[in-house]
Parts: sequence; C-alpha cells; structure tokens
Amino acid sequence: MSFSVLMSLYAKERPDFLRQSLDSVFNQTLVPDEVILVEDGPITTDLYRVVSEYSDKHPEIKMVLLPVNKGLGLALREGLTHCSNELVARMDTDDVCKPDRFEKQMAFMQSHQDIDVCGSWIDEFIGSIDNVTSQRRTAETASEIAEFARSRNPLNHPSVMFRKSAVERAGSYQHFPLFEDWYLWVRMIHNGSRLANIPESLLWFRTSPDTFKRRGGWRYAKDSAKFQMALCNLGFISTLQAIKGSVIRGTVYMLPNSLRAFIYSKLLR
Repeated sequence: MSFSVLMSLYAKERPDFLRQSLDSVFNQTLVPDEVILVEDGPITTDLYRVVSEYSDKHPEIKMVLLPVNKGLGLALREGLTHCSNELVARMDTDDVCKPDRFEKQMAFMQSHQDIDVCGSWIDEFIGSIDNVTSQRRTAETASEIAEFARSRNPLNHPSVMFRKSAVERAGSYQHFPLFEDWYLWVRMIHNGSRLANIPESLLWFRTSPDTFKRRGGWRYAKDSAKFQMALCNLGFISTLQAIKGSVIRGTVYMLPNSLRAFIYSKLLR
C-alpha cells in the first residue's frame, strides 16, 4: 500500500539537520513512494543545495513552493492537498525516523481500519541520537487519547501517520501558531475520528535549551489562553476547564527557563 510523507521547511532550519532527517526517511525498511516537501517561504542557499541534491537522488520528492512564509499550519494545509495517497506520514525537517517507523505504522493502519491517526512515543535528544535525554510517552487507546486531549497534546506530531480524508473532513490544518497539531486532533476527535498511539518510540525528536525558551513568555501564555478558549468554543472543554488550563499553563510559561525545562523534560514525561 502506498503512502506519502508530508514535510515543511523554512529558512531557519539547519542544512545538516535537514540532511539527517531526509536520510532517515529514505533509509526505511518501508520507503514512501512520495515525499511532499513544502518550502514555506524563501530558504537559504545552503538549504536549497540540500533540497536540490536530494531531489536529484530521489524523484519521490515533490516540491511545493510558497512565495512567503505562512507558518506551519497553513504550509501543511497546502502540502496536504498535493499528497496523492490516502495514508500520509508527518515528519519534521530536524527530527530522525527510526528505521522501521513507516513499516510499523503502515501495518498498524492496515490492521486498524477504524483508526484515523496513529502516533507513537518519541525519544528526545540533544545534539546526537546517542544522547537521549527523555522519552515522551503518550496515551494508547482512542478513549484514553480523547480524555487526555482535554488537558495536554495527546500525540507527538512528527510521529503521526493519518488518513488524509479524515483530516480534511475535520477542516485540515489551520493557522493556530504553536497549537496547530493539538487543534487538529481535537477537531478530529470532536468529528468522530479515532486516534491511537503505538506504545514504543519510533522517532528521535531533536531538542535543545532553546526548545524550552520557545515554550515560555507572555506571548506563549497568551496564545495558550486563546487555544483553551477555542477548545471551550468547540464544546470540548468547559469554561471552568479553559480558565483552569490557562492559569496553570500560563504559570508554567512564566517560570525561569531552567525550571520550565525541568518540568517539561522530567515531570511531564
């Protein structure tokens, strides 16, 4: 059964990270027949060289060029329209797939026709995949995920494989900075889709001290509160839950970076 891989690339990505990510996609036990790579706005010369090199070696790569940077949600929304297969695997341009990731997810999706999205655990690393610092484990069953999604993101976005038709029925990716994926999962659950996670790590997820810096500050707290209200407006959580979630998460976002990093990497894993 054929499947596509959907990736989005923007100017701030590092060429060596992109190279490692693409290598992990094409060195799989089950290789995709199509990789949709969205250039979200103009990219650097060094990034273009990597893209050109891999496009020459791998005709499976199909480029989608956006003239200006639109952000992850809208870039993936556009890229998804170019995916010709029903099954689509997400991948970020700085993470690393484990060699049998796609084979295991394809087998799962074929044997679970009632599941629309399949994610997995991830190993978080700094610098090298030999330096795993933590593992993010997620709820496994559809009912557990539906409940978990009320308080935390229930899937590791770059680890997922989904059915394109189900994503489109829920309105596809939308522009919601920092929460594009969680917002999609909630709308899919609200729309009747069933989500699952394979209880093992299928991806190495790149982190750094900057990862936790980006998850802090007033802007993040404000966007988080806006997201909580969006869940409330959907009827997915109550007003009280939205307020409680905004206060708790907002408090974490305003903590010093070192303490916030400890909470994310240790207490929430």
